[in-house]
Amino acid sequence: MKGRIVRRCSVLLLGLAMSGAAAAAVEGNATLTTDYVWRGSSQSDGDPAAQAGVKLGSERGWYASVWGSGVSFQPDNGARSEFDVVAGWSGALGQDWALDVNLTRYLYPSSNVDLNWTEINSTLTWQQRYWLQVGVSDDALAGGHTGTYAQLGARLPLGEQWRLEAAVGHYWLASAQADDYLHGQLSAVWKVHGPWELRLTAHDSDTAAKRLFPGNAGSRVEFAVQTAF
Repeated sequence: MKGRIVRRCSVLLLGLAMSGAAAAAVEGNATLTTDYVWRGSSQSDGDPAAQAGVKLGSERGWYASVWGSGVSFQPDNGARSEFDVVAGWSGALGQDWALDVNLTRYLYPSSNVDLNWTEINSTLTWQQRYWLQVGVSDDALAGGHTGTYAQLGARLPLGEQWRLEAAVGHYWLASAQADDYLHGQLSAVWKVHGPWELRLTAHDSDTAAKRLFPGNAGSRVEFAVQTAF
């Protein structure tokens, strides 16, 4: 039942995003990173990854986007790429507040096991500096169980070219799948020229994450070159 509800919501959100696509704006982004770390765990087995995305948005706030990255998992399940297909709405809730609500479908087309799963996400932002993200799924991490993820983050500008970003996240997973885990990250970002940035991020996670993702969670450092257009 929950899977059918998620699929229906996905179709509905995608239809709404496309119906509001008049006078649409197109945005893109690209990143080259030494390690693709997501929610405290490496998705590239500690290796570099190339990433890129494109977003189509309307004046009413509806949008659809696709983002992709190279991936590698151990034990090897054949997955070499990840595509996140997103449909949602984002907009201001007043002078200081903004909200983004979307449905995200995580796809791994080359995998020889079923890694695809869907999550409902929402992010509340205050003054473009602080955010609270919450994600809910009835098939978290494609494990067949419910999961809720929450992240609290902050962005601190240091002049025109530098900023610090910090976030702490907690993943509540069904006990039949894994123990809940906690992770954190701290980034220093340097705006080099125009839209080009260099980012250095330190990641860490607790022992529960290390048990769930052996060899790919824990302390690690990631360096990335990123741009938006």
